[in-house]
Amino acid sequence: MRAFTDAAYFVAALLTSPLWLWWLFRTGQQRTDWRARFGFGVDLPTTQSATQTATQTTTRGRILVHAVSMGEVNAARLLVEQLCQHCEVVLSATTDTGYARALAVAPAGVSVVRYPLDINMAVDRFLNRVRPDLVALVELEAWPNFIRACGARAIPIAVVNGRISDRGFRRYKLARWFLKPLFARFRFVSAQTQIYADRFVAMGVPTQQVHVGGTMKWDAAQTVNSSSDLANDLARELGIDPSRPLVVAGSTADGEEALLHKCVPTGVQLLCAPRKPARFNAAALDMPGCVRRTNRPIGSSDGQRGSDRFLLDTMGELKKAYALATVVVVGRSFGDLHGSDMMEPVALGKATIIGPRYGDFADTAEKLIDAGGLLCVTREALPRVLQELIADAAARERMIDAALGVIRREQGATTRNEMLLRELLQETIHAHAPVQSRSQAGRA
Repeated sequence: MRAFTDAAYFVAALLTSPLWLWWLFRTGQQRTDWRARFGFGVDLPTTQSATQTATQTTTRGRILVHAVSMGEVNAARLLVEQLCQHCEVVLSATTDTGYARALAVAPAGVSVVRYPLDINMAVDRFLNRVRPDLVALVELEAWPNFIRACGARAIPIAVVNGRISDRGFRRYKLARWFLKPLFARFRFVSAQTQIYADRFVAMGVPTQQVHVGGTMKWDAAQTVNSSSDLANDLARELGIDPSRPLVVAGSTADGEEALLHKCVPTGVQLLCAPRKPARFNAAALDMPGCVRRTNRPIGSSDGQRGSDRFLLDTMGELKKAYALATVVVVGRSFGDLHGSDMMEPVALGKATIIGPRYGDFADTAEKLIDAGGLLCVTREALPRVLQELIADAAARERMIDAALGVIRREQGATTRNEMLLRELLQETIHAHAPVQSRSQAGRA
């Protein structure tokens, strides 16, 4: 089966090579760390569980926490912080943005590694380097060779913050005959919602091993003072006028910069932050005369006045931009995509608007919308809603209070998932301890 999967990957890669090669060069991802993607890298130290006996209550062990991209890394940040107080943690990511974010937020002592391509040689090298006692997948990334390799090494796999989107579920069902044995290997799944839990069961995870644990993104939401020094520095360097309203549009996609350029009321400033760096130049064309962040480098103090349009064409500064906003618009929701995470701006205490396409974040969005903490509007209604919300400070405050109330009510999933992972880790370490050590523990 291992050889069959590798052969299938090879054939698929060969047939689709014109598409993925074009995509790699279009997005600049041909410059990714291919050596790490093929499993090479610095070996990590041997885990303490290999040298300690089951009679020692300080046995730590090592958990590999895998987060695909930036969103999953952000959701897992607090989980990693809590786990590393009790065991060794290795944090892996797949995408370039996810890996960069993992390096930025990983606590001291947590190793950050690149997740390998799902070919057997790469997976084996990766597992030989990392040597985890337990693997925790954040949300879900079910690669066949990786799951089988963990099974062959008796490394249990758990899913935390589990979700299977509508689109993902439709694709998985087409290959259920192939995927069902892989899903059956999961030791437990802590799903975000009952809908997601039911989908995991439908894909083959035993019912008794699936439960609803909530969404860790509620716990990762950070509420901070919007007048932070870093945010004010960004405003000064770009030339944003703090005395006038500012709309910040985060994670925008094709066509959304042009839409917002037309919809923002006269006299109101607009800052757009495209989700993908490959779109920075196109976004600038859709906002004529905009000031680009890369033309006002970090640390400069000569911001340009005279423009109402700003382009955040850097990574890692969106939170500072959100902190400056009068109103936030979350992108990828007014076109053909499926939304972006609205948690960060609402947690920062910002009146937030999304478009009608938010399927990838439906549970979060609907809780906030139902409570009055988030507005969902159409393209046609966007100009009117922006004008009304900017003019009505009391309405913005009501939205903020409602959103923060939802966040406080929904928190707690991270601690629940941490406890489940620690229990499974100790079970695994005990099961792998030498027979003599286990018998000594029993007599004790």
